[in-house]
Amino acid sequence: MAKSSFQVARLPGFATIAMLAFLALYIPILTLVVYSFNSETTMGNWGTFSFSWYEKAWANQAVKDATIRSLVIASFAAVFSTALATMAALGTTRRRAFKGQTFIYVMINQPLMVPEIVTAVALMILFGLIKTVTGVHGLGYLILAHTAFCIPFAYLPIRARLEGMDLTLETAAADLYATPWATFRRVTLPILMPGVVAGLMLSFVVSLDDVVITEFVKSAGQDTLPTYMLGQLRRQLTPEINAISTGLLAITVLLLTAFFLLTRKND
Repeated sequence: MAKSSFQVARLPGFATIAMLAFLALYIPILTLVVYSFNSETTMGNWGTFSFSWYEKAWANQAVKDATIRSLVIASFAAVFSTALATMAALGTTRRRAFKGQTFIYVMINQPLMVPEIVTAVALMILFGLIKTVTGVHGLGYLILAHTAFCIPFAYLPIRARLEGMDLTLETAAADLYATPWATFRRVTLPILMPGVVAGLMLSFVVSLDDVVITEFVKSAGQDTLPTYMLGQLRRQLTPEINAISTGLLAITVLLLTAFFLLTRKND
């Protein structure tokens, strides 16, 4: 009689521990969402179900400005980082193995391994020197900072997609005298597109939710929605922050769900 294989899920207490872990993760989020509909100003008291804090957040000009700024930064950062990540992924997968390839891979993914605050301080110093020398200021520094930070997040799904692609069609295109550019545009890119879109969505979410790098790099009047919320928490905590957080949470969940469905469909 064959012995049954070992399965962690069958260990005594596994289901209980897993359930406790999920509760610890999601009860605070659920509490935030529920209290965003609280009519009372005091967080600890429940009044009646109300959309008043969503209405106040919608009417708050500072929230609108911060939201638009966040979307602009995240959009540009996602596009730029995805384009750079696509080129990096092609350069590290669509060629023979070369000396230093592992080092390049590590350097591309370095922002994932180094504490974010280290990257933030480094970017703050670099951009400070550039501003001093050139006298140029603006939102471009935040876009560049977010782009640099988002590259590895876009790189991972694109590289994974490339490594799972069959080279047969690309080889056939080359045999039919297609130029490298024509092969990339008509064969490689259409097959790679799910990975590119997944990297774009993931980098957009990372940029939209970023606080640490934004807080160090931004200038006066350049608050994004997360940094605006952080500033409000230091002054007065109201359910308006809960309403804004719930909105951010909804956007993030929708994008991550689309990312999950897209990658699962093409695995």
